[in-house]
Amino acid sequence: MAFGHEKIEKNIGLMAVLVAVAVSLGGLAEIVPLMYQAEAIKPLPGVKPYPALELAGRDIYVREGCYNCHSQMVRTLRFETERYGHYSLAGESVYDRPFQWGSKRTGPDLARVGGRYSDDWHRVHLVDPRAVVPESNMPAFPWLQETAVDAAQVTVSMKALQRLGDPYSDEEIASAAGDVAGKTELDAVVAYLQALGKHAPRGG
Repeated sequence: MAFGHEKIEKNIGLMAVLVAVAVSLGGLAEIVPLMYQAEAIKPLPGVKPYPALELAGRDIYVREGCYNCHSQMVRTLRFETERYGHYSLAGESVYDRPFQWGSKRTGPDLARVGGRYSDDWHRVHLVDPRAVVPESNMPAFPWLQETAVDAAQVTVSMKALQRLGDPYSDEEIASAAGDVAGKTELDAVVAYLQALGKHAPRGG
């Protein structure tokens, strides 16, 4: 037995192969159960795929890089739940592709921002952040109020998500263009922000 161990230690090629096999088996033992668990996660009550306008707002949120400064995940720590509300649950993010949990907080976490401020507050804040928060270092996004939502892109996005398993009906997809007609990108982002956390459990 000792001879076999010594032989492996002296043969660097064989040892590299055996190390790779051991690491692969260990990785599979940790990753595979998580994959099955992810498939078993169910949406929280009331959580549905984003309606057309909110989906457009989410895509704009990602496009503008808002996730670089704002996380959307309340940790289970007491000081977080006291500030933001109930800690985040996987069932809230079932239809987020990709999820927006993040870890960077140059600005506050937005997981529970829905309903905390009025639509008008959000509009002013996005166009001129320092008009409502004088010490803010957030950049302004004035072009959002001048750019119409791309209805064709919303329809394409909904079709793609339907193929990935999101339960959009053909009727919802067919009406998407009409649902965002006449809306600006600012309208869409505000709708998305107001939807965040609305199905979260109450309490810390």
